[in-house]
Amino acid sequence: MITVSIAIPCYKSARTIPAVVEELRTVIRAREGYDYQIILVNDYPDDDTFNVIASLCRDDPRIVGVNLSRNYGQTAAKMAALPYVTGDVLVYMDDDGQHPGDQIFVLVDKVLEGYDMVYARFPHKHHSLFKRFTSWLNSKVLELNHSKPRDLTLSSYHALSRTAFEALMTYKSPFPDISGYLFHVVRRYTNVDMPHRDRMAGQSNYTLGKMLSLWLTGYTNFSTVPLRFAAFIGGGCAIFGFIAGLTVVIRKLIDPRIAAGYTSSIALQLFIGGVIMMILGLIGEYIGRIYMTVSSMPQYQIRETINADPKKETNDHGKQTPPSL
Repeated sequence: MITVSIAIPCYKSARTIPAVVEELRTVIRAREGYDYQIILVNDYPDDDTFNVIASLCRDDPRIVGVNLSRNYGQTAAKMAALPYVTGDVLVYMDDDGQHPGDQIFVLVDKVLEGYDMVYARFPHKHHSLFKRFTSWLNSKVLELNHSKPRDLTLSSYHALSRTAFEALMTYKSPFPDISGYLFHVVRRYTNVDMPHRDRMAGQSNYTLGKMLSLWLTGYTNFSTVPLRFAAFIGGGCAIFGFIAGLTVVIRKLIDPRIAAGYTSSIALQLFIGGVIMMILGLIGEYIGRIYMTVSSMPQYQIRETINADPKKETNDHGKQTPPSL
């Protein structure tokens, strides 16, 4: 019997998560030789979502409910599911119904073929223009930063082998980047094309601020390329300033009547000063993340669990969470 574990971060999804869960159960039950485990991680404890999750857990002991103490973000919610995974394959998917649950075995079968990471690729996304543009921009930045292979399309609907998700359990950074970390651990990955659905209800919760935070995490994690790029910019500005200063001196020697050029000097100083501040800000971002990492800032904190194995109830630093209900 092969068990498929499905981890779903839940954010204000009281209206959608029952239908998502029911579709998954129906699809997996229909396939002989497979069983399922569904881990629902509530990343917004201030609404009715966890009450709905608790109801689902009471009806089915193979559903695990995890309630975080506050909103930590989608990636942290994915990490919070890992201590409870008991399956042979782990699938991550969203809670809004846009990911086709009836296609889950397209991902699972590829993992069982020997791949460690299998990402759904949606040729026709049912997202807003803003979401599609920011996703495209984030992908290109990660490629330039060497944090993502150029021949792979990332998505939040993906499957991991046991080798991959067990490696992920050792990842303790307070700024988790799941794909970026796994690309340094495994090399067997692929895409599978799938249809993309409309949202069952509501709208995307990704604001510009959240997208920028996600982009910054992917841009700075696991790479010193941004720092090298900043060094090249600084070197270029130094060369530009030297040439500009030499030009002013030569022109003054050739024709003493030429004005000293205070406007151009001030503009040049403002330009170089702005570049310096930008580079210092980038260095400060790295230092700040280092400080919070060595200070053991947690990825998440769990408030309560349902149907969870007490032996596995530990957070990312190995502390016991409250007993399951």
